Amino acid sequence: MKEQSSKEWYIIVNPHAGSKKTQRDWPHIIQLLDGEGIVFQSVFTEFQYHATELARKAIVNMGYRKLIVVGGDGTLNEVLNGIITQDTVATTDIMLGVISVGTGNDWGRMYNMPSTYIDQIRVIKKEKTFLHDIGKVSYMHNEDKKIHHFINIAGMGFDALVAKKSNIAKQRGASGVITYLISLLTSLFQYGHSYIEIEKANQKIFSGKVFSMSIGICRYNGGGMMQLPNAIPDDGLFDVTVIRKVSKLKVIMNLSRLYDGSFIMMKEVDTFTGSDFKITSIPENNVFLETDGESLGNSPLIFHVLPRAIKMLIS
Repeated sequence: MKEQSSKEWYIIVNPHAGSKKTQRDWPHIIQLLDGEGIVFQSVFTEFQYHATELARKAIVNMGYRKLIVVGGDGTLNEVLNGIITQDTVATTDIMLGVISVGTGNDWGRMYNMPSTYIDQIRVIKKEKTFLHDIGKVSYMHNEDKKIHHFINIAGMGFDALVAKKSNIAKQRGASGVITYLISLLTSLFQYGHSYIEIEKANQKIFSGKVFSMSIGICRYNGGGMMQLPNAIPDDGLFDVTVIRKVSKLKVIMNLSRLYDGSFIMMKEVDTFTGSDFKITSIPENNVFLETDGESLGNSPLIFHVLPRAIKMLIS
């Protein structure tokens, strides 16, 4: 194993993030990194989940303890999973920074992260760290049980359908808030409702038809929607928002309330907190899942918090 200098960063770059904006901007980002005296090696991702492999290899085989993601929330999620699933060092020994080039950048909203590359690089240079909770979820995919980790929000029901449609649009070259809103509105005419049961600490706390459900560590998803307005990312607890069966017209009329978090005051909305939840559905595999905007699989779902499990760089 090559021992790396404690000052050297390993940068994982997703050239396709932001409709290939990363690829176009990377030469400029290199100049800014060099100008700030950031010592680094970099690598481009080549396929889905490649960032997970690269992060794990950087830690286990190359000795890196300081990583930077250049991309969007999906790339951050992939790198996170590489850090969490290696067992060479404690996850809190790894320092992780983000240069956002994606379309959502919802994780950064939680911390009022700057929008310009130079200011994001200066955040990284300061090395101000925050021990951040991580979510762990088990789910089904093609009849196999899978496990995934997330740093922001997992969405189910309607949210998962919107994420799936948005991801398909990204693959076709479309992205941004407008693309997300189009996916949201078109999904309204396709989605019905799902019957779910929620258990907390092995006790049933909810059953009924739902429109959507969010569970997470931070507050924003979907390009700025405040789905979990009371979330605290280092309290060792998930925040949960359940929107029960509601008319499509009411959803449209209250879209603006998703952006300021006030929708949780609606009579159709329930909120919970806890460190462990189990979500089942009737039929059994009828609820689909996305985490940090990435489509995964379906119910039954088991969520668990990993408290203060990763060292993030924040402003």
